[in-house]
Amino acid sequence: MDLAFTPEEQQFREDIRAWVRDNLPQDIAHKVHNALRLSRDDMQRWAKILGRKGWLGHGWPQQFGGPGWTAVQKHLFEEECALAGAPRVVPFGPVMVAPVIMAFGSPEQQKRFLPGIASGEVWWSQGYSEPGAGSDLASLKTRAERKGDKYIVNGQKTWTTLAQHGEWIFCLVRTSTEGKPQTGISFLLIDMKSPGVTVRPIVMLDGEPEVNEVFFDNVEVPAENLIGEENKGWTYAKHLLSHERTNIADVNRAKRELERLKRIAKAEGVYEERRFRDEIAKLEVDVVALEMLVLRVLSAEKSGKNPLDIAGLLKIKGSEIQQRYTELMMLAAGPYALPYLHDAMEAGWQGEYVGAAHCAPLASNYFNYRKTTIYGGSNEVQRNIVAQTVLG
Repeated sequence: MDLAFTPEEQQFREDIRAWVRDNLPQDIAHKVHNALRLSRDDMQRWAKILGRKGWLGHGWPQQFGGPGWTAVQKHLFEEECALAGAPRVVPFGPVMVAPVIMAFGSPEQQKRFLPGIASGEVWWSQGYSEPGAGSDLASLKTRAERKGDKYIVNGQKTWTTLAQHGEWIFCLVRTSTEGKPQTGISFLLIDMKSPGVTVRPIVMLDGEPEVNEVFFDNVEVPAENLIGEENKGWTYAKHLLSHERTNIADVNRAKRELERLKRIAKAEGVYEERRFRDEIAKLEVDVVALEMLVLRVLSAEKSGKNPLDIAGLLKIKGSEIQQRYTELMMLAAGPYALPYLHDAMEAGWQGEYVGAAHCAPLASNYFNYRKTTIYGGSNEVQRNIVAQTVLG
């Protein structure tokens, strides 16, 4: 196993670093480095910049308009973007549904949907979880009945991230109740402007409607929007979830946030406290270990070997690391982490009585990141999967 980058890969890193430096808007980078609120325009602006370069789908093969990069090149690109302060690419379109459309969609569906995803013009949402079906996703009840050349969809999805911005949503829907629950699920693409689709925001503790409920009331969906075969959606969902869980690990963001944690600890005067430094050191060791695990997978792919089937393990460790660095940031700021004042944050100033600007979002980030060990398949379920597929 060779974890060293070749001279060609190092040059690729330098080229990416230079391009990101020249093209990433600095107002967006400032918000990312300080965990300030990113608007829809901020996220869409960066997505379109990448789209014009042909890099929004940086993991796509060339036959679908991607750059055709190796796994190592994709990793280096993601690392340089994260360290520069680029927003995470909203994954639902380019990282999640696009690979499903490439693998299982018809040529007509690929021609219809992939260009809008690649350009960043179309905002996609994910319709998986329901009030009674989260980690036990096979229990979903949203129903799609075939009537002629269309499906009639009724039901509800919940925890739908950023659905308030969504234009299209890919949904798992029940098309049969016969046999095992997994065998009656289909994968459907739904225009969110369709009559009968209602989005109701769920306002979180930080005042943001990051997640939403989505209701379907006799929504008519053309049958041509069915991906693959009816009742085979569970197979397609598993293909998608492997991409989601690897994406959640996001070791590159962890490396950036580790440096931010150090800056906050120094600014708040706790960096020299031995016990706090110990916690930072333990976190840094785990971030390095996670990176080594990612590089092992990349090394296996580069050498032509079958990569380790460890998407679940990456998700477990990556999500736990995210929770730890948000907790340590909040502890470093102490009571100054409590305020969450939108107007002051947008102005970049919190005032002498409520702490420095870098403290403003820390408590809300801590609470928000409690979700990471749940979404994408709870870590308890992932440990069972890892035990079965990796340990045997």
